[in-house]
Amino acid sequence: MAPGHSLQPFLHGYPLKPSDVDLAALAGKIGHTFGRAELAAEALTHRGALDRQSELKAAFPHGNERLEFLGDRVLSLAVADLLLRLFPHEHEGELARRHAALVRAETLVEIATSIGLGADIRLGDSERAQGGTVRPTIIADALEALLGAVFLDAGFEASAACVRRLWGERLTSVAAAPRDPKTALQEWAQARRLPLPAYREVGRSASCRPRCRPRACA
Repeated sequence: MAPGHSLQPFLHGYPLKPSDVDLAALAGKIGHTFGRAELAAEALTHRGALDRQSELKAAFPHGNERLEFLGDRVLSLAVADLLLRLFPHEHEGELARRHAALVRAETLVEIATSIGLGADIRLGDSERAQGGTVRPTIIADALEALLGAVFLDAGFEASAACVRRLWGERLTSVAAAPRDPKTALQEWAQARRLPLPAYREVGRSASCRPRCRPRACA
């Protein structure tokens, strides 16, 4: 395999270093140039890569899990803030459904895949799905970790700017998820400052699952 091949860092015997991140290429993908390269490296280091890489394990003993934890919260706040600005007339229920659609794992995977983030993640052998691709959950987690890293590197505004760039038209084109009848009723009551309805079961059949048991409200 030629030196510099994109798969070379994933093979046994290739000594990964904490500083081995192409910051310029990463900046082109997410719209942020890291001042602290170690944060970018940590965000792109899956815990599985630590097993055979002692230098990485010493530098990032938890892999990118702590940054993922932070990035999940940063993303949630950034999306909530953007939605408030973009939809000034929508009520809380509609905003909450839009928010849920924008921060769900499937959306993160779509965005991370579209920028080729999977090629940048440092992995162990077992983290690759069949055929050599990166498992979707790992890609989504790495994107969240990067947002957490941007927050630590340059603050909330910088991380929110990355969200605006990466989510782009999704912020306005992703429709709020449809409401189930119970949620619709509760939102109707809340909008009119009424007490939340109380529910009682009015029927059950042997083939009826718990989620579809008939209920009445008062």
